[in-house]
Amino acid sequence: MSATTTLLVIAKEPRPGRVKTRLTPPFTPEEAAGLAEAALADTLHAVAAVPAARRVLVLAGAPGPWLPPGFDVVPQCAGGLDERLADAFARCAGPALLVGMDTPQVTPGLLDVDFADCDAWFGPAEDGGFWALGLADPDPGLLRGVPMSTAVTGALQRERLVRAGLRVRDLPRLRDVDTAADAHAVAALAPHSRFAVRLARCLAVMAPDSQRDAGPTAPPAGSR
Repeated sequence: MSATTTLLVIAKEPRPGRVKTRLTPPFTPEEAAGLAEAALADTLHAVAAVPAARRVLVLAGAPGPWLPPGFDVVPQCAGGLDERLADAFARCAGPALLVGMDTPQVTPGLLDVDFADCDAWFGPAEDGGFWALGLADPDPGLLRGVPMSTAVTGALQRERLVRAGLRVRDLPRLRDVDTAADAHAVAALAPHSRFAVRLARCLAVMAPDSQRDAGPTAPPAGSR
């Protein structure tokens, strides 16, 4: 990655009842918020390990102890997700790569992109959205009006880039954490992540006779 690139993370403050509501049930709102916090911390630490001109957390809410040093924090603007993403890019004067907080399995290597032979990087998500978007020349108009949170959001966003004449390179397809099944699958992919450790703790406190359907047991975690 060029030292002139800005790395953006768009996220919500991990507060119970405000994040990862599709994890409840089987998890409580407090457990869901804890999993969201772990996913966000993993993401931020991966971003912190990548050379960049600037690292920015575009946050809905207030920062907490989960925020590592080296990040500027700016508030999300009002409006739909397309407007908030567009506004995040509008703050950048040069190349920028934006990621969300839902892929704790992301690694610094995946984020170390080079715009030397392309105009855009696109990271598709398994649910039809996208987990990363990089623009050599951040144009907010490339995002405004794209329908968000649908099964075709990613395809429509990538098509928007291509129709604008951009040379697009693709990042690996990753799975977002939205449901309990997603949580178990992602924890298995990154067993030493903060997310996997927090998931294991949540499962450990579930009583054997609990009526909550927690899904399959996650593999042992070691320790983003």
